[in-house]
Parts: sequence; C-alpha cells; structure tokens
Amino acid sequence: MFTVLVLFIVGIIACYFLAKAIIKFVPKKVHAFISLALYAIVALLAYKSYDAVMKPIKFNQEKERRYTLAIDNLKIIRDAQTAHRTVTGSFAKKIEDLVIFIDTAQFAVTEARNETKTVDAGGGITNEVEFRVVDTTGYTDVRANFVGKDYKAMMNVPGTDKQYTMTLGTVPRTNGAVVAVYEVKVAKEVVLHGMDPDLINLEEEAFADNQVKGKFISVGSLGEVSDSGNWPPTYDLADIQKAKQ
Repeated sequence: MFTVLVLFIVGIIACYFLAKAIIKFVPKKVHAFISLALYAIVALLAYKSYDAVMKPIKFNQEKERRYTLAIDNLKIIRDAQTAHRTVTGSFAKKIEDLVIFIDTAQFAVTEARNETKTVDAGGGITNEVEFRVVDTTGYTDVRANFVGKDYKAMMNVPGTDKQYTMTLGTVPRTNGAVVAVYEVKVAKEVVLHGMDPDLINLEEEAFADNQVKGKFISVGSLGEVSDSGNWPPTYDLADIQKAKQ
C-alpha cells in the first residue's frame, strides 16, 4: 500500500510538470484532449490509491467472517471430544465417530454425598472417617448438549469442500505416565481460498496476540495437554455474551 501511495504522489507531481510543459510547448487547439487524458490518469491513480487502502480492510472483514465460521466448528468438535472422553475415557479417532457418539451416547447423571463410618484404630479407640459417595441416578442424552449446533457437519470446513484434519497422540508426564491428546486443524489457505494471495501469505505469517497465529487454525495440541484453540479471545466474545444471558 505504501508503494502505491508513493507512486500516486509521484504521478501527481509528474502530471503537474507535464501540464506546465504542455501549456508552454503544445498548441492550444490540442490542450483540451490532453487535459482529458491527464484527468483520466489522475482518476486512475486516485482509484488505485483508494483500492490499495480498501483492499486489506475488505480482506480482514471477509477473513474474520470465514475464521468465525471455521472456529465455530472447531469449538463443536472440541466439545464433542470432551464429551467423548468423559463417557468413554478416550478421544474419538475420527470426526465421523463423534457424530455417531453424539447421536447415541448418554451422560451418567450422578449425585454425590458425604458419609461417615467408624474405623477401629486399635486399643479400643475408634475414629469417625468421612468419605464421599457418588451414586448414578440416571442418564441424559449427549445430544441434548448440542441442540442448535450443526454437529453433523462439524467436520466440514465452511465455504469449502474440505474437511478438518484430526490427529491423536500422547504426551509423557514426568512420573512416566502418558496422557492422551488430540489436535484438529485446517490450513488458513483453505479457509481463505479465492482471496488475494499476497494477503493470504501475510496472514500465514501472523504472530501478534490479536491474530490467529501461524499457517493453521487449530484446537488442541499434540505437544501439550490442552484443548485450547490458537485463536485470540475476540472469537470467543459471542460465546461469553451468550453464557451471560
């Protein structure tokens, strides 16, 4: 954009000196035609400058719209994986498995209470020990947590014919144990397909805290125990407002 603005200024200056030269050296009878040509050049330079300013603005508006749709689906997948692990003890290997899980699985409804029992401490001494008891009182459909969410299409990247990539893995703990992890992602170039390639390249190099960093939009991690997304908090504002209602 800076280059275009410089060229615009240089063009205006060049037109000025060209006009001076025309007045001095060109016959008056062709001044009108040359003036029209100069007006056309100035109009073209003005349009190019305006377009240079507006192009990244329009790109960012469309980018945020597409990112929001892509991130919304990643959030549904994250919620589905969390539910899957709660019920089955593991993450689903395929996104398609999550759809079946949501349609068929149930959460156990539990009720916790504290009870006490007498423990013989020896020598005729007894102690009252309190412990927690959890009873299953019923079941509720997992699907009830996904009302209003298009979970059957959550594997599809909105606006494209592509799907998210999901990978499972494990992360070692210091005590020798391993913890299951997952990552779901899609390349930015897939989400932004058809837009300005130069601006897409710049977007893939994003690193600021208010940007989606890197070449992918993702949730989860294969390097650490996390179910967070790599998007900034601005993409969660709608969820926060909805939760307050």
